[in-house]
Amino acid sequence: MQDNLYNLAFERSILSSIVFEPSQFDELSVALKQDDFYLPAHKDIYSTMLLLLQKDQPIDEEFIKKELIKIKKFDEQVLLEILSANPISNTKAYVDEIKDKSLKRHLLTLTTEIKRVTVEEELPSAEVIDIVEKKLYEITQDNQTSDFKDSPKMTFDTMEYIKEMKARGNSVLVGVDTGFNELNKMTTGFGKGDLVIIAARPAMGKTSFILNTVNSLIMNGKGVAFFSLEMPAEQLMLRLLSIQTSIPLQKLRVGDMNDDQWSSLNGAIDRMNSAKLFVDDQGSININQLRSKLRKLKNQHPEIEIAVIDYLQIMQGVGNQDRHLQVSEISRGLKMLARELEMPVVALSQLNRGLESRNDKRPMLSDIRESGSIEQDADIILFVYRDDVYLYKEEKEREKAAKAEGKEFVSEYVEKEEEDAEIIIGKQRNGPTGHVKLVFQKKLTRFVDAPAYSAGVETVYENIDTRSANIDVGVPQIDMPAL
Repeated sequence: MQDNLYNLAFERSILSSIVFEPSQFDELSVALKQDDFYLPAHKDIYSTMLLLLQKDQPIDEEFIKKELIKIKKFDEQVLLEILSANPISNTKAYVDEIKDKSLKRHLLTLTTEIKRVTVEEELPSAEVIDIVEKKLYEITQDNQTSDFKDSPKMTFDTMEYIKEMKARGNSVLVGVDTGFNELNKMTTGFGKGDLVIIAARPAMGKTSFILNTVNSLIMNGKGVAFFSLEMPAEQLMLRLLSIQTSIPLQKLRVGDMNDDQWSSLNGAIDRMNSAKLFVDDQGSININQLRSKLRKLKNQHPEIEIAVIDYLQIMQGVGNQDRHLQVSEISRGLKMLARELEMPVVALSQLNRGLESRNDKRPMLSDIRESGSIEQDADIILFVYRDDVYLYKEEKEREKAAKAEGKEFVSEYVEKEEEDAEIIIGKQRNGPTGHVKLVFQKKLTRFVDAPAYSAGVETVYENIDTRSANIDVGVPQIDMPAL
């Protein structure tokens, strides 16, 4: 049992190697932490070595002894055992073994922690799961080490990437298909490891927008994971069926369809039965739970290419932190998860209502709730905007005011089945910002490309900001993956 949890001979050999060959300590200090050592005296000696390294002092017997005496932790017998141990040349194998045993000890400690919070403190099961998820994530993160990549490695990986892009026939689309031609051209798709934020005020259609992307992907055999915190899975399915069949959503909800529509619906149901769509509609989830679920799902279904969270502000925080700190933890956690799983993570977000007091109600980055951390972590931020939503709201307010004054009201607003819509690219780490024109079909809750683009007419981008990106308008930008 003890041999499985620690190896004192290995610990002595590593410490001895540092004393006799201090030049290798820079590399070892990145891989090993103080807690990776089992024996407390070994921890003290390693900690002292780190202190000497920071002070740029010699890491030898005399200086180590001096520092240990100063903190009253000097054990002459232990230091003699280390100095008498044989230094090793292949330190990597020893480091890997020490870290493996350290990980096992941490896992064993976690089992004790689980027993304590479950039995002794009698915490609710949901809180126990949160604690375990967080501790397990911390353990795995602490156990991961990575080295610098040298130029030959980066050059090779970059050339392989360029060859892969060339094999696609110089396609504008590099990342995951957004489902919209012009948006693909502006963004080259959602890239691997990207955190994409889609933000809007209520009723603008941010869920409808991302469902168009989801539908395009699953119809092309791609896998999608969807965390629906706002609506049940059945409502999402109704919207997808409306998008596919062009049957108005209200008719689907009440089953009011003619024979042709029933036939179209049955065909769509058959297609959806084989779709690789996975929906979690639990409605209450924190970043640790989401991370755990998505990792497990990705391992079981490697074909999943994108994860969607609807929406970010509903996600629960971990612990009793201030809400803005919780949101910072959530947004950073989503970004790290996107990089780890090498796929885009799309999170929907609400906007502050303060923008509605402006004359121009088009959103900007500062309108995102708890915007600081979200704006910083996101690679792409898209705003969904429909001017008709505000025109209709203003018309209703005028009608209400006229009735209150006893005046006759004549409506000037003409309700449309298809409304102009804009996708505002507020931030793009590897490309231009600007506006993309779409059309929103209200009865189908469906966005489609604007007619000019659908007909093959080259669209002129609006308000493109290329200064920060240092790029030419109209030239597809390639989002290089992490090497």
